[in-house]
Amino acid sequence: MRNDTDPRYLRSRQAILDAARELLLAQGPAAVTHQQIAEHAGIGRATVYRHWPQTEQLLAEAMATVPMPFFHAPASPFREWVTRELTAIADQLAQDAVRAVTTTLANAALWDDGMDARRAGFAELLSQRLAGALRQAQDQGELSLRVRPETDAAALAIGPVYYRATIERAPADAALIERCVDSLGDWT
Repeated sequence: MRNDTDPRYLRSRQAILDAARELLLAQGPAAVTHQQIAEHAGIGRATVYRHWPQTEQLLAEAMATVPMPFFHAPASPFREWVTRELTAIADQLAQDAVRAVTTTLANAALWDDGMDARRAGFAELLSQRLAGALRQAQDQGELSLRVRPETDAAALAIGPVYYRATIERAPADAALIERCVDSLGDWT
């Protein structure tokens, strides 16, 4: 029986999340299994299943606690930087486990307020980082924006990559990424 005030319940839940996050960062999404988490946390596999019956739920929650690396440190020349960042996103989405977690997070956000808040925070962070970089590129004369960076840039840049990976289940090639970068404005 679940008891959110029981210290043992809370400790085991935190140990599971910590182990999942550590495995995720060290070995990637494929390493986040009930068996590996139990071994890493030093607890029984049944305990992991009691907290998270489905691996996707646990992986989604662990991913929500990992710092988001994309669009973190903008650098000139900005066109190459945006291209590298989108390529990194495409490479991550090419992995089955990452694609599964991403779609699980999106689906869970429809029904779970906590997951929706995480989704919204993730989307806001991506949008703010990309918008800030694009404004910096414009200020330095590398870009003449054709989009509203705060509201449209992330959708135009990341949306096609996400669609290609999740709906078409195909890799986002360099040509698609270049078209995404070009959609943001006129680069000099």
